[in-house]
Amino acid sequence: MEIAIGLLAIAATVLGGAWLADRFGLPAPLVLILVGILGSYLPFVPEVALSPDVVLLGILPPLLYAAAIQTSLVDFRNNRAVILSLSVGLVLFTALGVALFLVWALGISFGVAFAIGAVVAPPDAVAATAVGRRIGLPRRLVTILEGESLVNDATALVSLRTALAAVGLASGVAAHEVTFGGVVVDFLWASVGGVAIGFAVSLVVVVLRRRFSTEPAFDTVLSFMVPFAAYVPAEEVHASGVIAVVTAGLILGHKSPRTQSGASRISERINWGSIQFLLENAVFLLIGLQVFYVLDGVRSSELSAGQITFAAVGTLVAVLVLRPLWVAPFRLLRTRVLGSEAHSPWSHTVVLSWAGMRGVVTLAAALLLPTETPHRAVLVLIAVVVTVGTLLIQGMTLPAIARRLRVRGPDPREDALQAATVFQAATRSGLDRLDGMDVDAETRAILRERSADRLNQMWERLGPRGADTDETPSARYRRARMQMLQAEREEVLRLRDEGRADDVVLRVVLSALDLEETMLDRIDDQDSRLAESEMLPVDTIEAPCEHLQDSDVCVEPLTPEGCEECLRDGTTWVHLRLCLACGHVGCCDSSEHKHASAHFRGSAHPVMRSIEPGEAWRWCFVDEVVG
Repeated sequence: MEIAIGLLAIAATVLGGAWLADRFGLPAPLVLILVGILGSYLPFVPEVALSPDVVLLGILPPLLYAAAIQTSLVDFRNNRAVILSLSVGLVLFTALGVALFLVWALGISFGVAFAIGAVVAPPDAVAATAVGRRIGLPRRLVTILEGESLVNDATALVSLRTALAAVGLASGVAAHEVTFGGVVVDFLWASVGGVAIGFAVSLVVVVLRRRFSTEPAFDTVLSFMVPFAAYVPAEEVHASGVIAVVTAGLILGHKSPRTQSGASRISERINWGSIQFLLENAVFLLIGLQVFYVLDGVRSSELSAGQITFAAVGTLVAVLVLRPLWVAPFRLLRTRVLGSEAHSPWSHTVVLSWAGMRGVVTLAAALLLPTETPHRAVLVLIAVVVTVGTLLIQGMTLPAIARRLRVRGPDPREDALQAATVFQAATRSGLDRLDGMDVDAETRAILRERSADRLNQMWERLGPRGADTDETPSARYRRARMQMLQAEREEVLRLRDEGRADDVVLRVVLSALDLEETMLDRIDDQDSRLAESEMLPVDTIEAPCEHLQDSDVCVEPLTPEGCEECLRDGTTWVHLRLCLACGHVGCCDSSEHKHASAHFRGSAHPVMRSIEPGEAWRWCFVDEVVG
């Protein structure tokens, strides 16, 4: 009963803390840490022991997997040099720097000092993901931070095991000489073995999904098994369970569109999102709850309060300083010597240097230190200070630094333009497939009309927005359809209350209405983020064609006040397009008469551009690419 009440209290506190953070615009991790610290001092709050086995076996694998399946394998591969530099080189550099400081500050052996250096070296996957999502960083930075934090635990745990073995503190292992070659072999086995086991697990899951997984519930349960199926065997053979989980997650996330049905992917996304929300926030609450008991544990230490404070604060400062000391020279090396990253501004390097928040893995690794470790309570306190200090200092100042340096995430309207372009290519492929199918004329016409409506809805998300702009056709449709759905649902519920239909049948009908409402809600939510955003320059999805290369960027419009034909005929338009060959202004395909497309068919002028406020993109009618 006590365990059930404790779990319920943690869940309720997580929900309350997340709600408060959202209400006041604060980062949820920082709010929950402070709530946990306060709770640890309240007499009626029982001690919540943070067991390393619970963290490393129960919490870490699902959190790593949830982050990995959402990480782009393509982006991870494209940034692998930077990710490996941070997840291997920076971890060892930080562990060495902290070790040298603690040998001087506390007089402990280098092996023990390097062990605690390995503990505090790796930034946390949960912290990086949570803070990165909150402040809205560029996608490449988020990919690097997530990739670093997904892999660096492997380096840290291997380094910790090696250091403990060197001083005879590893469980069941006598002290022995550690050689450079032995360390390299251990690290290579941890990496290669982890990758091999993760790949094998992902291969088995892919086969099971293709042959047996037809129900979303079956597929979701199989997905819940993956992180543990990868982590436990890897740890049993002394490979890296972290790398095994990350490998399996990256591969399965990349292959999911081909191996899972749409219903299974939606179910998996929702379920893992709920698990990730609960575990991520519970982790920060648990970190805060350890503070009182860790401080209480150092009271019996033979070291003075001044020595303990100096060691803890000094380690925190060292961790904060060593990261930029590694990141900046590495960036300079890649830019000046190797000619890479020329497109990445220095402001991104500054943000990357300051985004080193530690998390629950640091605490769990500190608790792995054997009880006979010299000054163990003090070393655990150092890990707590580094964890809480980086989360509070870097977590609270990183948003301000990003704003000061004008480092911003992807613009929603830039995303909308790219989404419309991708949708255009997908629709073209679908229509090409339709042309080769044996379908009657009526069905063919319906499919073409629905494809056009769906595509126009994507393009309508661009253009001016505000109280003084007209509602687009798709927005009018969504507004009216939502009111219809409400009336339809009320009628179904009336039939249910009167007992005029079977409950199973009613659930099928309500599910269909819920699914349609969810789709409309999601579109409205995406549109709301576009309302006040500014169009930024955008990379093309496909290489610019020769028509885009040869055309002007802009010409003088013949009728800058609006669509030439609409003005003549007294009709209305949705968005305006400008022909870059003759200056004709026409209305988009969402408009009733589609004069821009009609002008292309009549004149064969290939390129037009949007002349809506804040937009600067061009479109080639011939090759159907954006520039």
